[in-house]
Amino acid sequence: MIKIQKLGLIAALMFCYGATEVKATETVTEDCYKLEVPEMKPELTTTPELTFETKVAPEPNMGLKWKPDIDFFKSKTNKGVKAYKFMDDMTFVGVPLFLAGIAIKGDKANFRQNYNNTHANTRLITNFKTGIDDYTQFFGPAMTVGLKLGGVEGRSDWPRLLASAGMSYAIMAAFVNGIKYTASEMRPDGSTANSWPSGHTATSFVGATILHKEYGLTRSPWYSVAGYSVATATGVMRILNNRHWISDVLSGAGIGILSTELGYALCDLMFKEKGLLRNDAESFNENPSFFSIGMGLGWGLKGLEFDVNDLVYAEDAEDEDVINPFSVDFHTSSVVDAEGAYFFNKYIGVGGRLRVRAMTAKSWSDFVGLAQNDRKRISGEVLEVIDKYSLIPTEDIQKEMTTMCTDEEYSVESDHLTEFSASVGLYFNIPLGKRFALGSKLLIGRTMTQELDINAHYKGDIKKAAYLLTMTDGLPSSNGFQVIIPTSDGNMTVPVEDGAMLFVDQFKSTGNSYDQEWDYLTMGGNNSTNYGTGLSLTYKYKSNFSWRVYVDYDFSHKEFTLTYDPYRFMKLSTPNLESIYHIAGTDLEPYQFKKKKDVHYFTIGGSFMVNF
Repeated sequence: MIKIQKLGLIAALMFCYGATEVKATETVTEDCYKLEVPEMKPELTTTPELTFETKVAPEPNMGLKWKPDIDFFKSKTNKGVKAYKFMDDMTFVGVPLFLAGIAIKGDKANFRQNYNNTHANTRLITNFKTGIDDYTQFFGPAMTVGLKLGGVEGRSDWPRLLASAGMSYAIMAAFVNGIKYTASEMRPDGSTANSWPSGHTATSFVGATILHKEYGLTRSPWYSVAGYSVATATGVMRILNNRHWISDVLSGAGIGILSTELGYALCDLMFKEKGLLRNDAESFNENPSFFSIGMGLGWGLKGLEFDVNDLVYAEDAEDEDVINPFSVDFHTSSVVDAEGAYFFNKYIGVGGRLRVRAMTAKSWSDFVGLAQNDRKRISGEVLEVIDKYSLIPTEDIQKEMTTMCTDEEYSVESDHLTEFSASVGLYFNIPLGKRFALGSKLLIGRTMTQELDINAHYKGDIKKAAYLLTMTDGLPSSNGFQVIIPTSDGNMTVPVEDGAMLFVDQFKSTGNSYDQEWDYLTMGGNNSTNYGTGLSLTYKYKSNFSWRVYVDYDFSHKEFTLTYDPYRFMKLSTPNLESIYHIAGTDLEPYQFKKKKDVHYFTIGGSFMVNF
């Protein structure tokens, strides 16, 4: 009985759990057959939101409307932006630029400008003049403030930005003015003795470095390219404007960069992490593709000398007697580059270079004195010729000669022999670690040259000559030569045969005047093929930015041309005396010299690079 009751209990339990169907005994109750189903009601429920902590600084106005930033006195600090250390802002790249200016400062003694010029009709300075450099020096701060006002978030908030910029400009001003009025270097145009270093260039490079730190390092490297390109152009214009020597510009650029780095470093100590909105973008990659702008010094073309052996033509011996050698020596050249290359891997790539090389001619303005002496010599020749071939009293000829040239002025339009070159080729890179690399290149391209130029500007009375043709045996003849004789009905061409003699019967003013300006003396070079190579050392101090020092070698075979045209005004002042000049052995055409020369250029410089 006990066994049956146990079996019934087990079966009842299995039935209650739906395991199987069994027959219950008297010990199983009805409640075991009741199955209660819970009521099912649909309900909306929420799950906990998953959140992730990030240290990336938030983008400004993301997804919102444009909003300018005009909170000049409100301090802001974004989370996750770490404080800068003192040395984080120091590259010291300005030091070698400043020292390079000192190294070549003594070469300016080779420029013998006439600082004490007392001749009102002679300008011994270049006529190139632009006022753009007075404005481009402020490009950097204008861009930085404009971006900031436009709501583009940079490295610093307004208080920290203004403090860093103010500190940078104060340090620069102290350096520049302290040196200017201690060194007392004369400007190239002889205006004032405060040439070294260049304040415009220093100001421009301070602004460029502020733009670089605020937006180039944190946003896009092309902000830095724009800032430093305009700063470099400002320095070049200061040289072309004859306001500064090359050494002034190099030292000014070095002071500008170094002052800004010091200004930002000192503010890093004062502000620490306060007022920081973005950190520098750090993402090192092994591809060495780059774009760079650079500045350097060049040597190679020391001088050119043109003598009678280089004349393209010389009609007779008297031409050679008139010509003295023209010797043109050159100062150390200034070189500005824009260069870029795309690398297929870490070692080899293709690219190109644009280069401007400006070589200032030493004492080019001394040829103005030659022009003044030429005018006196030519006037003497005219007097001698007319006196020889006329019956007019010498006193009357001299009287008319005094008004043949009443005003003369000379100007050095260009004292720079400037070469523009464009080259393409292969670029090579050898990594020396994470930050250093050696580089080289093989380039081929073309060069174009802008000439040296001295202009002459004459005014005076136009003189009229009347001829008398005689047929006299035994007198010198002008075999087969044709002359133009003015008559009452116009001009008549008359052949001068053997036994004929031509005399000047009248020489007097026509009552009209002439005003003529022309190229008195020019020198330039032809377009030529250029071959280049070089070695460089690159230091990558940020993820997208590097500094490079380089030594380049360039070779070209050029033909230089010098044109000397002292007689041009005679064709207007005495238009119908050309026949007599020819008889007297004086040729009014310009003299042209040509000299072929293999030119070897060496350039030492530094460049600022953007890696991409």
